[in-house]
Amino acid sequence: MTDMKEMQKEVDEYIGQFKAGYFSPLGQLARLTEEVGELAREVNHQYGEKQKKETEAEKKVEEELGDVLFVLISLANSLDIDLSESFDGIMTKFHNRDAYRFERTDGKQIDER
Repeated sequence: MTDMKEMQKEVDEYIGQFKAGYFSPLGQLARLTEEVGELAREVNHQYGEKQKKETEAEKKVEEELGDVLFVLISLANSLDIDLSESFDGIMTKFHNRDAYRFERTDGKQIDER
């Protein structure tokens, strides 16, 4: 299994082979938005009410998620953000802030911490 640091390094090496390098952060955000839209469209086709046109190419949610991940990693790399650290920080926040926000499978409640 590839960890996030390895993924960021691999994307950086891939982008590094091109003279243009990373797009601007705003350009990457626009691309990320585009890819999330494509993911939404595919999820809607597979799990929602929207039928795919006969002329539309067959795609998989996994492929669209991969596109989103690649662009997200590219954006993080261009801004010198370590996504492992970002992930660790957000999970700490969720564990602290949202530990009892939703009904838990273990039956614990706020006053049972």
